[in-house]
Amino acid sequence: MAADLAVTGGTIMKAVVCHQYGSPDVLQVEEIEKPTPGDGEVLIKIHAASTNPADWHVLRADPFIVRISGFGLFKPKTKILGADIAGTVEAVGQNVKQFKAGDEVFGDIFESGMGAFAEYVSTSEDALVLKPAALTFAQAAAVPLAAVTALHAIRDHGKLQAGQKVLINGASGGVGSFAVQIAKALGAEVTGVTSTRNVEMVRSLGADHVIDYTREDFTAGEKVYDLIIGTAGSSSAFEVKRVLSPDGHYVFIGGADFPGTFVAGLWISMTSKQKMISMINKANQKDLGFIAELIEAGKVTPLIDRSFPLIEVADAIAYLEKGHAQGKVVITM
Repeated sequence: MAADLAVTGGTIMKAVVCHQYGSPDVLQVEEIEKPTPGDGEVLIKIHAASTNPADWHVLRADPFIVRISGFGLFKPKTKILGADIAGTVEAVGQNVKQFKAGDEVFGDIFESGMGAFAEYVSTSEDALVLKPAALTFAQAAAVPLAAVTALHAIRDHGKLQAGQKVLINGASGGVGSFAVQIAKALGAEVTGVTSTRNVEMVRSLGADHVIDYTREDFTAGEKVYDLIIGTAGSSSAFEVKRVLSPDGHYVFIGGADFPGTFVAGLWISMTSKQKMISMINKANQKDLGFIAELIEAGKVTPLIDRSFPLIEVADAIAYLEKGHAQGKVVITM
């Protein structure tokens, strides 16, 4: 990373800045001007943030659609990455009604332009909810994007009903670890798919059954599922179809063959009662509040793999890219 760059005049803060698309090596730690909250915005002193696959997708402009979807065709318009934050309200702009200085909050600021990998951020009040008192800032920062994605996949796209059988492929990752817990909280019988080293961990999250994918291919088994959530793996849509109930749902959020799964899933959805849905999450304050209620009720607990300091954001993203994190990777200030 480059040496700090001084900014003259005004109050400054440290931030991890992206001036060009590329690997995590292009990120630089700089000193930049501290933001000021605008109308309807709050200024947050960030205590913790967390990384998500969205960070390295935007950083690398991979897939190419990132460049033509508002992030910048030739160089990034979004200079500071990071969507998940937890911190303290330092100041509020005009017309802010939900928060006051001193409130402890957390949220997903992706729709507000990102900016979590910094000491401060100014963001819309609608991106935030009050932090559950039982959580540390690091734990709270691990929640927003991944947990709400899991909720939307299970409840909204997957149409889960209590008593149904759900399989989570990639049950030890950020979204997967929340999906196991949320599905259990909503009354499902949950099967988690993970690697050997994560079997006991996934079981500890509440999974009723755990499949070690190094020893067993869930698509070759006899059990049929009402809902399958795909956050990882390389199973094709046609392989998944075999173990999906006649009117079941397959919601895929990622995977090694996302384009192929999308096309095949579209065909299957058009020619049968089975529904295969690709989803991209959208932040939602109400649903983050619902997740907070599950946390306060002891039904959901964030899982943290490891923490990195702010100046090591590049290392944190590189670690996340390897795809072996147990739960979330957190940035502490």
